[in-house]
Amino acid sequence: QVQLVESGGGLVQPGGSLRLSCAASRFTLDYYAIGWFRQAPGKEREGVSCISNSDGSTYYADSVKGRFTISRDNAKNTVYLQMNSLKPEDTAIYYCAAALFITTVQAMCARTRLNDYWGQGTQVTVAS
Repeated sequence: QVQLVESGGGLVQPGGSLRLSCAASRFTLDYYAIGWFRQAPGKEREGVSCISNSDGSTYYADSVKGRFTISRDNAKNTVYLQMNSLKPEDTAIYYCAAALFITTVQAMCARTRLNDYWGQGTQVTVAS
């Protein structure tokens, strides 16, 4: 069964860091653009960061620019989201998604429901 599995979430104090991982099972991420999305309680899901599979282009939501970094390691079939300087408003369930065909990484991050594969999510809580 094709799967995306997120890991690395947890409880962290404001200003702290976490690294999320998105690992693929039974398919190769090389051919897919990958995005990280998040959903906080009572809020709509939003695209946080996306990375293409072709030219490595990236997109970041304004709320995370300069603090989050997306990267991919095709040899490990894994995509990462390094999150630094975390804020309480970053608290959410974080999901990764894969899309075989995209126009731009920004467009992929706008597709909060319609990408090809989704993981089950990992909880990130930023609190003191």
